Amino acid sequence: MNILCNGEEREIAPGTSIGVLLKDLGLDPDSVVAECDSRILKREEYDTFVLDEGAALELIRFVGGG
Repeated sequence: MNILCNGEEREIAPGTSIGVLLKDLGLDPDSVVAECDSRILKREEYDTFVLDEGAALELIRFVGGG
């Protein structure tokens, strides 16, 4: 199935959660804010929130520096 992730179409397996997608992308869930279909998700939801066909997902990463 297909979703839109940060403006790019991405194919994922049906039943994929945000947590699984972040792992597949090599992203640390503690450093990412996820918004799906205009709803900001809590980190506690990442492993249980399953993406639907055509979902619009925005992933925002926090990067530290000095």
